[in-house]
Amino acid sequence: MSATDAVTFWDGVYAARPASDAPRPNVRLVETVTGLSPGDALDLGCGSGGDALWLARRGWRVTAVDVSGVAVERLAEHARAHGLDGRVDAVRHDLHASFPEGRFDLVCAHYLHTPFGLDRASVLRGAARALRPGGRLLVVDHGSTAPWSWDQDPDARFPAPGDVAAELALDPVTWRVERAEAPRRTATGPGGRTAEVVDHVLLVRRAD
Repeated sequence: MSATDAVTFWDGVYAARPASDAPRPNVRLVETVTGLSPGDALDLGCGSGGDALWLARRGWRVTAVDVSGVAVERLAEHARAHGLDGRVDAVRHDLHASFPEGRFDLVCAHYLHTPFGLDRASVLRGAARALRPGGRLLVVDHGSTAPWSWDQDPDARFPAPGDVAAELALDPVTWRVERAEAPRRTATGPGGRTAEVVDHVLLVRRAD
């Protein structure tokens, strides 16, 4: 499928969701980043923007990218409305074609799944290479399917964090796996629905 198909699909996904006045950050981001000194962050697949806004409020300078123009514009509007536009650069970006420029202290990729062609391993290897010394790459994947997920494929496979790390094949001298776990949590979806879900969490740190 073409890049145009991907944009159309994801624009439709976000347009169908009511714009939140206060998008929430992902739990795994909060527990990972709390206590770290702010720096430059890259949010891959920023979606509704909860992670980017949370980071910006804590002093991070955030480059937030998504293939959906709807998602990016909503995030830009949120940032302007809350006086964070100087700390959040929301940009429409197709990771299938190119990778954002810059060096970062944190790169986060939450639920970077798509039904369209994307060499995800290549994207995440690029993310690891974009880290400054001491920087961290946080990859959080679905380990189960929530009832409200856009992807209800009963045959969906959820690679374990260790499998994702192995696929990236990063040099352990330069990049060290700090966390590879599958914790459970209670998630809240549209309309306040709740469900127990599994996250696959991979945290990689670049050597100082």
